[in-house]
Amino acid sequence: MDAYWTIVDGIYNTSLSLFFFTLMFLMFIVGRKGWRANNRYGGVSSIICGICFLIFGFYNSIFRFFPYPYNGFIIWWISIIFIITVIFALMIKKIIKKMENESQNNINTSANDKKSSILRRYINRMTKEDPYQDDISIKMELLRKGFHLMGFLILIAYYGLFLIPPLAEIVSDTVIIFINQVEPSYNFLWGEISDYPYSIGDFNAVIDLTMFALIASLVFAIMSDLIRILWGPEYSIFNFLTKSMLRNKEKNAAGPQIYIMTGFIFSYMLYMSGIIHISAFFAGILIACLSDAAAALIGRNYGKHKIYLRNNETKSIEGFIAGVMVAYIVGFFFVGPIYAIIGALIFFITDYFPAFTADNILNPIFIPIGIQVFIVLLGFPVGLI
Repeated sequence: MDAYWTIVDGIYNTSLSLFFFTLMFLMFIVGRKGWRANNRYGGVSSIICGICFLIFGFYNSIFRFFPYPYNGFIIWWISIIFIITVIFALMIKKIIKKMENESQNNINTSANDKKSSILRRYINRMTKEDPYQDDISIKMELLRKGFHLMGFLILIAYYGLFLIPPLAEIVSDTVIIFINQVEPSYNFLWGEISDYPYSIGDFNAVIDLTMFALIASLVFAIMSDLIRILWGPEYSIFNFLTKSMLRNKEKNAAGPQIYIMTGFIFSYMLYMSGIIHISAFFAGILIACLSDAAAALIGRNYGKHKIYLRNNETKSIEGFIAGVMVAYIVGFFFVGPIYAIIGALIFFITDYFPAFTADNILNPIFIPIGIQVFIVLLGFPVGLI
């Protein structure tokens, strides 16, 4: 790589580190805002996210998440998502102002304005009644927990599905074919194709692009969530697309999707650094996804024996049993019966004991780390034995 493209590479990589440091700063502001609004759960969890972003920034500065040009691709993605998020928020602001003028002038809201009707209904739903609730419907609970299926997407991105190769490998090979077809344009924007870091079927691409997908997902979700917190829920494109209702513990605080994605990235970073085993990573994130969802849904539908937690939240014995059982089954499949017990135990501890911290961020971090500690201590084979 010649000197010019080396400088470009450095600019992109520095920009990515600064992005994480900026997120850290904003999450500290959000955490302080939540704490002062008496939302200690959201405040503490948001600050923990901020600490993770600080670590991500330093990690990228020293070790890099991606080689060039993928650090450039992620900066372009960040820029595109920022523009889309701001444009949507400004559209909502314009429509709100128009609706306020119509109300002041006693003008009937334009029923024939079909382009705005969907947005108007969305604005009314978000502004006419409090979108933050203590309890949400089973249907909405299913929608929110459906986001946890992201763990399976990561699994397919890394391992593939039966005869289908890893999605990350398919993406990498497709990119290689594409850039060879548009070589002059690629050379102009990114430098010589010979400097492209991957070859066809390169498994290093699978490792790096899985992280790329995780960070790209976080970028979309967190920009929209910051708009929700700082401007209002009606300005969030994520809320608009998912039609989700919000819980009171998300007021002046990040949403659960931010916590779980931050935890995923943290643990995957540890895998990329050689600190934890890939099976411990997948056991941890799928326990975090599936066990939490099982505990919530079984508890909501079949929970008869209530438990009052330290944070005054109410759960059920049936929900805990379902969550721990699913945690053990997932752990059994990925790391074997001994380490599965560790994963299930950590899930129970993080779900039951913390008073002011979201289990959505604790589980995907502490379960893989806990399993890895016992892999080192016990030395048993990882997997079914």
